[in-house]
Parts: sequence; structure tokens; C-alpha cells
Amino acid sequence: MELEFKYRNLLIEVIEGDITEVKVDAIVNPANSLLIMGGGVAGVIKRKGGPEIEEEARKMAPVEIGEAVVTSAGRLPSRWVVHAPTVKRPAGRASLESVSLATRAALTAAEKVEAQSIAFPAMGAGVGGLDIREAVQTMLREIVSKVEEGTSLKKVVLVAWGEEALNEFISAARNVLK
Repeated sequence: MELEFKYRNLLIEVIEGDITEVKVDAIVNPANSLLIMGGGVAGVIKRKGGPEIEEEARKMAPVEIGEAVVTSAGRLPSRWVVHAPTVKRPAGRASLESVSLATRAALTAAEKVEAQSIAFPAMGAGVGGLDIREAVQTMLREIVSKVEEGTSLKKVVLVAWGEEALNEFISAARNVLK
């Protein structure tokens, strides 16, 4: 099951799957400030896309929470990986504020490289330790805010890992986008 929402000129899709397989211009890595791609989403991106993604990212480290950098996507179907830190150190704990700042930074970075579409995992959930629904609601509030200000993005895909996570994503989307 997947859901689509239209918010002004932005299509927001909520799907279940592997973010590294989504066909969009850019995917988001909820990174640490050092851009070490060890576990969680970052680890999967590195394994599937190739170590060159981390090598390219590390040259730009450290990156503060609220900033984002863009690298190539290696062997992934996307063109870019947007590295937006939600935590300072690997395996650190995220906050809803860091998720908000990282989401905003990722959207801005995607616009700078003229991406039309971007995919996000549950920023700050998983390794970051946040509740999925709260994290996704926070992300969606930032996405809506960005649209209100004006954005060149045409599509945002929220990618849930597993059916349980998908239900949380859908609940969050219905709550924020009602």
C-alpha cells in the first residue's frame, strides 16, 4: 500500500521499500556530523552505492546539524545523496529539533543541485532513537513549511522500512496533511 498527497504543487508519496532503490533525483542520508557511514540507512547506502559515496562525503566533514552536503550516488539509481546530519557522532541520539533542521537543510541542498525529486527515510528514527510517527510528523511540517515559502521540488517520497513503519508514516501524513 502506498499513499499520495498533493500539497500545492508538490506531490508527496508515502511508500514502503528500500530507499536505495527508489528512482528519484536525490535520496537523503540522515547522517552524523562526521559523515561516517557505518550503520542504519547510511550503512545501506554505502554498501549498495559503493564506498566512494562515503569517501566523497568525508572530504566535506564535519557538517553541522542544520547543514547538508551533496555527493554523487555511486551505483544507486538516484543521481545524488544528500547528507543531512541528525546527530553529531555515529550512533548518537537524535532530537525532533535535529530532525527539523536536517529536513530543512536536505530540501535546500536538493534545490541547489536542481533536483526535482527527493526521497527521505524516517529521519532520526532507527539508530537515532526517535519515535517514527513523531519524526515523520516533524519532517512533514518542514516539508509543508518549505512549500509555503516556495520550492522548485516537484516530488517528495517518504520511504518506510517495513509494514509497521509504513503504518506510522501514513498516520503521520494524514495527521499533518489533513
